[in-house]
Amino acid sequence: MRGVIKGVLAEELENSLRMQKDYESALHKLPQGCLVRKSIHGHEYYYIVKRQGKHIGYLYQGKSSPDDIKKYKEAKDLRAKYRNALSKLKKQIKFLKGALRGKEPI
Repeated sequence: MRGVIKGVLAEELENSLRMQKDYESALHKLPQGCLVRKSIHGHEYYYIVKRQGKHIGYLYQGKSSPDDIKKYKEAKDLRAKYRNALSKLKKQIKFLKGALRGKEPI
C-alpha cells in the first residue's frame, strides 16, 4: 500500500515541477514593467515602469495606442495570476518533497 501512495505522490511532484517550469516560462514571455499614464501640463503621456536593480525606472512611451494600453493591462493581470499560482505550486512542491522523503535524509 505504501508503494502505491509514494508512486502517486511522486507522479504529482513530477507534474508540479513541470507546471512550475511552464509558469516561469510564461512569466518570462510577458512584457516587463507596467504602463503608467502621467498628465503633464494637461497632456497625457505614457511610461513603462520597471525595476532596475534597487531603483525604479521610467521609460518614455509617448502617446500610446489603445492596443498597447490593453496589452499591458492584460500582461499585468496575467503576471499576477501566474505569480499567485506559482506561489501555491512552490508550497505544494515543498510539501510533496517532504512527504516523499519521510524520515529519510535528503
